Amino acid sequence: MTTADRVARPSILTVDDDPAVSRAVARDLRRMYGEHYRIVRAESGPQALEALHEIKLRGEEVAALLADYRMPQMSGIEFLEQAMDVFPQARRVLLTAYADTDAAIQAINVVDLDHYLLKPWDPPEQNLYPVLDEQLRAWAVSDRQPPQRVRVIGHRWSPRSYEVRDFLARNNVPFRWHALDEPEARCLLTAAHQDGTTLPVVVTAQGTALVDPSDAELAAEVGLSTQPSAEFYDLIVVGGGPAGLGAAVYGGSEGLRTVLVERIATGGQAGTSSRIENYLGFPDGVSGGQLTERARRQAVKFGVELLTTRDVVALERRGAARVVRFGDGTELAAHTVILATGVSYRLLDAPGLGELTGRGVYYGASTTEGPNCAGQDVYLVGGANSAGQAAVYFSGHARKVVILVRGDSLESSMSRYLIDQLAAIPNVEVRTHTEVCGGAGEDHLETLTLLHNKTGETTTVPAGWLFAFIGAAPRTDWLDGTLERDEHGFLLAGPDLGGSPSGWDLERAPYHLETNVPGVFVAGDVRADSVKRVASAVGEGAMAVTLVHRYLERS
Repeated sequence: MTTADRVARPSILTVDDDPAVSRAVARDLRRMYGEHYRIVRAESGPQALEALHEIKLRGEEVAALLADYRMPQMSGIEFLEQAMDVFPQARRVLLTAYADTDAAIQAINVVDLDHYLLKPWDPPEQNLYPVLDEQLRAWAVSDRQPPQRVRVIGHRWSPRSYEVRDFLARNNVPFRWHALDEPEARCLLTAAHQDGTTLPVVVTAQGTALVDPSDAELAAEVGLSTQPSAEFYDLIVVGGGPAGLGAAVYGGSEGLRTVLVERIATGGQAGTSSRIENYLGFPDGVSGGQLTERARRQAVKFGVELLTTRDVVALERRGAARVVRFGDGTELAAHTVILATGVSYRLLDAPGLGELTGRGVYYGASTTEGPNCAGQDVYLVGGANSAGQAAVYFSGHARKVVILVRGDSLESSMSRYLIDQLAAIPNVEVRTHTEVCGGAGEDHLETLTLLHNKTGETTTVPAGWLFAFIGAAPRTDWLDGTLERDEHGFLLAGPDLGGSPSGWDLERAPYHLETNVPGVFVAGDVRADSVKRVASAVGEGAMAVTLVHRYLERS
């Protein structure tokens, strides 16, 4: 074996603060894996991180990380959490004593742990090698290509620049942001033969410069799928939030040829949540982005096609087929359709705010803006869980977070665990009976005018950041005349349709989640009187697939 071959070997890194244990672990690993892997030993978390950075600089790979749970300076969990940023594809194994198994189980959610091993593991042939063999096989078949870095040049307070950043972040596309006044931004613009007049400019990893691209153009250039591979499917899922992803996973896993179409990015409103702590199976919480990415990967594993930047504008019934039409005039047909389009936040109806949207005024939580709020005051409008989760997130960046609530408390609209969390955060303030009645600023939000709806008193406060989480408006106007809706636009299904829904021509009654068009189902927040929770949305998506099977069997 040449020197070059040895250098090119992927590494297995082990870290334990006990020198004797550290040497023993390395010895066992070297005996079994030394021929094909470079065994790297460290005796502290910082030392291990330094080794990882050196490996990164050499352009080598790390296949597995084995970290002791109890270490001074930096625990094994803390080390693995930081190591994920350096080598995200490396398999993560926690070494723990029997007394610490609860902590190891919690780490499964904190650092997406792949396995935990109890010490001691003698004999290694029985208790160590089989586990590590499985982890190394999983690493070997994973996609380990380094993330291709997209660069975005734009103006800090440009609404379209914000939309591009948000689109890339929500679709898990790695990118680097360059404000127009940065030297690197000017160099990139010069290389792209642009003068900065038209922004944003997106430079792909291949060096292609896109000037103010549409979402569809951007998606195509960064490798997101936008075109279906077939003209006919068993199931079309419209909407990529928790309900849509749940339907896609169950549809694909049960053998249905399934395609999911989404306007912007999978995850919906839940995908923008910084922390969801009441979802079953995640005792330490999980970010909406993490939950969404896991569900997306799960759907792809079962053969589901995921299409982004596809705006569905019409639904038609053509014999046994159900046809959706996109905004560009193209169509897609299937035996069945599940509508899981969710809801959108309502716009704030106050003077001055409309023109400041994307320039300090935002709807929903944009985690890309968190670091930009450092040392400043952030105002949030709304009293539901989404506002509470955002407040917890922004409290880690902002000087102060102020939650504005129209009512007299958060009790009626927010989960107790969030209320308790917020009460314990010193830089979070809740102002009741308060509404936003105006906003002003030159190129971005600078002040807000607040109204106390009990006393009628108004106050103007300096503010550069406002995030709104009010109302829940379904985007169902495109279904007017096709599907029955309630007075607020939510879709009616099953028993809520009444005795004889319009257009219904079957002898049986509609199934529980079936609309007035046979074979078209609804799931999640867009359904009338649904429970607005992630778990219930996922459950409805799965239930809708069961009803799809029943429909197909009896059609």
